[in-house]
Amino acid sequence: MKAARIDQPNQIQIIETAVPRPGRGEILIQVKASGICGTDIHIYRGEYLGGYPVIPGHEFAGLIVETGEGVTRFKSGQRVAVEPNIACDNCANCLNNRQNFCLNWQAVGVSLPGGMAEYVIAPEKAIFDIGNLAFEEGAFVEPLSCVLHGVERAGPELADRVAILGAGPIGCLLLQAIRLCGACAVTMVDKNPARLAAARALGADASLESLDQLQPDFYDLVVDATGVIAVMNRTIQFTRHGGKVMLFGVPPNGKQLNIEAFPIFRKGLTVLSSFTSVRNSMQAVDLLVSGRIRVAELISHRLPLAEFQRGIELIEGGLDQVKKVMILPGES
Repeated sequence: MKAARIDQPNQIQIIETAVPRPGRGEILIQVKASGICGTDIHIYRGEYLGGYPVIPGHEFAGLIVETGEGVTRFKSGQRVAVEPNIACDNCANCLNNRQNFCLNWQAVGVSLPGGMAEYVIAPEKAIFDIGNLAFEEGAFVEPLSCVLHGVERAGPELADRVAILGAGPIGCLLLQAIRLCGACAVTMVDKNPARLAAARALGADASLESLDQLQPDFYDLVVDATGVIAVMNRTIQFTRHGGKVMLFGVPPNGKQLNIEAFPIFRKGLTVLSSFTSVRNSMQAVDLLVSGRIRVAELISHRLPLAEFQRGIELIEGGLDQVKKVMILPGES
């Protein structure tokens, strides 16, 4: 099979390697669609967890082609998506329902071979049936599950006024999930007009191209969906007294925030972050199947596996009205 492998920071090659065989409790999946995520870019740039070499790709869906011994919930031919974070279920964090902080954490596409390949192995407990959902939409199960966990932590309330900084695919998922919670107005901020147009189509009440256009000390909840340090630094400026800040975007590892401490104290702010998800994948599947969360319009590019690096460059450069770049490993 073919796979895209990051051998070291800033170095990708397309390799030929053996199709893996599933062991006990494992399933072999033919990857049909695999989305490029900001985390993949951080791995490529040497800014995230995990070692090298690694086959990235943790947002993917596909078709089961083989099941290992002991698998009971699935059979060949089923259409599935994968929750890539694999917990041991036996450490102190797992036993306290904090599987996202598992002390023996592994993740498909981060520490284990991922979905930027024609085939991938995942354990049965990490796999979810997507029924007739399109594979490209099924590839959004993982990012949506993370969004749902973040929204649960932020706890938006009925009639909240919310500002989301960043209108990329994650920002647009946050927009839809927060609207389902009953926010009365959601304002999106992004310098990319195409992304703002997508956000408006998905229900944004206002869209701005600059943080300088945001009203200070106004929003009940301000969410950073960029991971850009300079943007994260400004979140507290726009939050009302007693409001909340959710730092959702993935920042580069090793970088420091520069947020003035006194306004956090004076305004009585709650500052939160969110890391991956905890048992949110079933919710994600149900919301996608129901159509209450829409994702098809977030896909701007579909590329073959050989163009994985080009996909990264498109996202980093903000080129061609880029939103979600989907890799289709079976196509040339």
